[in-house]
Amino acid sequence: MKKKVLALVLVTAMAVTALTGCGQSGTDSANGSSAEPSSETGTEVSGSTASGTSETGKVYNVGICQLVEHAALDAATKGFQDALTEKLGDNVKFDLQNAQGEQTTAATICNGFVSDGVDLILANATAPLQSAAAATTSIPILGTSVTDYATALEIEGWNGTTGRNISGTSDLAPIDQQEDMLVELFPDAKQVGLLYCSAEANSLYQVELFSDALDKDGIAYKTYPIADTNEVQSVVTAAAGECDVLYIPTDNTLASVTETVYNVVAPAKIPVIAGEEGICAGCGVATLSIDYYDLGYTTGEMAYEILAEGADVSAMDVRFAPNVTKKYNAKICEELNITIPEGYEAIAAE
Repeated sequence: MKKKVLALVLVTAMAVTALTGCGQSGTDSANGSSAEPSSETGTEVSGSTASGTSETGKVYNVGICQLVEHAALDAATKGFQDALTEKLGDNVKFDLQNAQGEQTTAATICNGFVSDGVDLILANATAPLQSAAAATTSIPILGTSVTDYATALEIEGWNGTTGRNISGTSDLAPIDQQEDMLVELFPDAKQVGLLYCSAEANSLYQVELFSDALDKDGIAYKTYPIADTNEVQSVVTAAAGECDVLYIPTDNTLASVTETVYNVVAPAKIPVIAGEEGICAGCGVATLSIDYYDLGYTTGEMAYEILAEGADVSAMDVRFAPNVTKKYNAKICEELNITIPEGYEAIAAE
């Protein structure tokens, strides 16, 4: 009799256990969530979690610090986002913030990214790169729209890599070819004015290279540093009164105020050779320019290699734009009665 009772108890217990197990495999009535077995591991996953993972894998959080809004930097940021989104889909999230041209604001933004524990920082332009480098030595940093990393980061003995948690892409177009363009279009120029923002180390770097090329051709020049946008009109007015042609390198400060530059040089009939297409579209006659969207896209591909493939950012060579193109501003060339030779492409009108 005792054996029959014991057997009945055991059978009842097994039935209860089986019923309980079936209830857990469906919807949890307490929280409304469902758990499904993973096809890869056979373990349960329950959608997004606080750790940043999801059913499709890790979600990467990328902080983007852009120095200022203008066409070139905007294009680089878009190219970067497009490249990562194409490769990672919904598994990448961007926090895009604009420093409005202020180094202190860039520093605040980058420090915020570090506090948030982002997986990677994109520093769009030199000042954000310097701010990001000061904010972290562990989170991978990629720069874009940065002319010379050795100058920006004060690295001696440059060999193509930083050896730190930093790499990226350079927007340096061949400066000697830009100077060749000036000579080709304005062979009678006696003095060239070199405009740049003194707060941007890479702008000075370009001006020095351009000066070297002018020296080789025996052309006189004068530099016109600008501390900030408040000085643009007065400094450009002085340069336009003393020079035959002006050169503006890839400079974020001047790129943000091309209308002010144009309003000075147009009445004075002084042509401007620009370091990039955005500046040329606003106030220049010609440029030897890169495609900033392509540059940003290349940076996004580098980010994918770091985030998804485990590439070591410290060993990644800084990369360059694959192509440069001679372009001209048809509207301003017509205003100045300048004939552009063959081999130049007109900048698309907005």
